[in-house]
Amino acid sequence: MLMQVPVLDIAPFRSGDQAAKRAVARQVGQAINDIGFLVITGHGVDPGLTAQVQQVSNAFFDLPLEEKMAVLRPAPDVTRGYIPIEAESVGRSQGVDVPGDLNESLMIGPVDVPEGHPYFFGAAAGKHFHPNLWPARPLDLRRLYESYFRAMGRLAEELMAMFALALDLPEDFFADKIDRHISRLRVRNYPAPTEPPKPGQLRAGAHCDYGSLTILRAEDKPGGLQVLNRMEAWVDVPIAPDSYIINIGELMARWTNERWRANLHRVVNPPAEQAAASRRLSLVFFHNPNYDAPVSALPGTVPAGETPRYPPTTSGGHLRAQFVRTQVEAA
Repeated sequence: MLMQVPVLDIAPFRSGDQAAKRAVARQVGQAINDIGFLVITGHGVDPGLTAQVQQVSNAFFDLPLEEKMAVLRPAPDVTRGYIPIEAESVGRSQGVDVPGDLNESLMIGPVDVPEGHPYFFGAAAGKHFHPNLWPARPLDLRRLYESYFRAMGRLAEELMAMFALALDLPEDFFADKIDRHISRLRVRNYPAPTEPPKPGQLRAGAHCDYGSLTILRAEDKPGGLQVLNRMEAWVDVPIAPDSYIINIGELMARWTNERWRANLHRVVNPPAEQAAASRRLSLVFFHNPNYDAPVSALPGTVPAGETPRYPPTTSGGHLRAQFVRTQVEAA
């Protein structure tokens, strides 16, 4: 049983060799089963693109607040635009009333949406394909975010194929459930604190992610990511060079009837003596299946004579409920 988050090289999966693919999938499956998290290298994402996205994101967050507010998130169930510091409390998704989180963020959704297509713009689509809100500055932000969104979508497809093999399913089992995915790229800025946090307040409260999987690029700064292991101990998630942190969300847990569990994680406050050097940027890709993808217990995950732990749902229905739940009402 893994008690720490492992670092795995997934490059062999990308070689096309079936034995290598299954070996990588087994390692990935063990990490997800034991602790819900892993760190991957050998992912094939251009490090130059990642560096450019980090640079342009820091430039956006350095803008005056009034400029950032020009692309303010328009509604709780619209996952686009800017969210100011303390305007969201992800811990509330666990039913805990905690103060707003000490981060600000900028979100976009799908970038290659066919104009006028009924699947994307019909009533059933709701707000899952709401237009992205682009700031006037920096000028390169839109181009870079769109390129990065596509790169994360490709990596997510590979990870979902690994998940399928790890669950003894055909490699392409999830392919038709994620080909019109409603994923989000959310870039979070954790400013260096200038005053003590409120009681119970964190950079990001303890929560589980909502979708199928998350792909996170994080910086190794004071006040980082922690995950709760099976011994109920909080452990730091390692930051390896040119790596991504991967974890599953609630929809994958529902799909597997909690054979795989979405694990609690949080971003802690930095020690006071390290606060000045603790500004931290995270590139977070929340991969979410097609809004109408049915999510119910997969074959082989419900023991004989038992009923599934969760009723059937859809990706879109579950996600909308959680988005609304985490908002902090203005005073």
